[in-house]
Amino acid sequence: MPIDPTLPYDDDNIFAKILRGEIPSTKIYEDEWAYAFPDINPQAKLHILVIPKGKYVSWDDFSARASAEEIAGFVRAVGHIAREHGLVEPGYRLLANVGAHGGQEVPHLHVHLFGGQPLGRMIA
Repeated sequence: MPIDPTLPYDDDNIFAKILRGEIPSTKIYEDEWAYAFPDINPQAKLHILVIPKGKYVSWDDFSARASAEEIAGFVRAVGHIAREHGLVEPGYRLLANVGAHGGQEVPHLHVHLFGGQPLGRMIA
């Protein structure tokens, strides 16, 4: 169900529970700024979700409220994961949905990292 990115952060969202260890996940990467794990409904050969450890509802919330260190750390984590998986040369896609029109379903900022195959112009 699409969410309203202007609402306050919901501590009971699934990604908050994953960060707290209440819901198991397969860790692909973790540092002080980000946590990454495979999407449970992959849309490409490689489909990784990267989430910041801070309480941010959406990309808009993150870009407005996160510190420069959090933003740099999160962006660097996404790049590190792509490089670690050998995606730079063949290419990859990043996607961050915001709000109902953007198709956001979890009220915690997350970036989808797609790769491992030709993706075409858009993912359906």
